[in-house]
Amino acid sequence: MRMTPSVYVDTSALAKWYLRENRSPDVVGFLAKACPVFISALTQVEMRSLLARRRLRGDIDALLENRVYSTFNGDIAAGHVVLLPHSVESFLLAESLIGSLPEIPLRTLDALHLGAARTEGVSIVATADRVMAQAAMALGLECRTFF
Repeated sequence: MRMTPSVYVDTSALAKWYLRENRSPDVVGFLAKACPVFISALTQVEMRSLLARRRLRGDIDALLENRVYSTFNGDIAAGHVVLLPHSVESFLLAESLIGSLPEIPLRTLDALHLGAARTEGVSIVATADRVMAQAAMALGLECRTFF
């Protein structure tokens, strides 16, 4: 029996779950009620990159970078955060989204997030990215925003 994901969390919102940022308490409250939440393997790469960039900018130190990434991976292992697969279908859908939403400046990685979410039947997208939110709503998805 396949579980139908309900909330797909992009990296911009997920970062607020693990780091103290503007709107972090709102994200924590929302995601605590939504668990498990769904991400794609792309999110793992983006979280690693986000943490490394924050360390390089001096926003966090190496200890916090490693602690947050370890906690994130622990949440995946515990099932609080569930990885959705990327498939050929999700990539093709991502490509078509860019063409079908010509007035939205949808970036490649955001299109891939939305492709994975749509392919797996997600009903809600949580994001702190205005363009991602605009695209998700244009696709008829419910969107929880944290900007």
